[in-house]
Amino acid sequence: MARLLVVHHSPTPLVRSLTDAVLAGARDDAITGVEVVEREALAATADDVLGADGYLLGTTANFGYMSGALKHFFDTIFLEAGGALTDDGSASGGTGGRRPFGLWVHGRYDTTGAVRSVESIVRALPWQQSAPVLEVLGEVGDAEREAAYELGGTIAALLSD
Repeated sequence: MARLLVVHHSPTPLVRSLTDAVLAGARDDAITGVEVVEREALAATADDVLGADGYLLGTTANFGYMSGALKHFFDTIFLEAGGALTDDGSASGGTGGRRPFGLWVHGRYDTTGAVRSVESIVRALPWQQSAPVLEVLGEVGDAEREAAYELGGTIAALLSD
């Protein structure tokens, strides 16, 4: 059975509603053969990453960057999970397989820097962006939750048998 790892930082009810929608989409009854594993960003480990076939990442946009919790996740797992660095210590293209991932970001005013920061790290992992980034500003309504559901379902369906 394929394993989909959902790593998120959901500190508010608004962001948690997006996370819940992503999880519901990933667990849609029409998708078979996929185990969905949820981890808060501060609790996720390299073993979680190495045991997964695909990934969904969720974060808030804080001061033009991803959440500190998601950054801690990357700092903790990066090298063990196949992250690649150049001689000067900057991220380079990951090696090995290209496992699918998706990303959702919630911000009050802007998500650009948070998206850019996640994408720059993920490019150095053996992962492949497999759905458009879901960027949500301000309030979370039905349309945003539906888009989050679709994101979860899309990545899970890529792993389905």
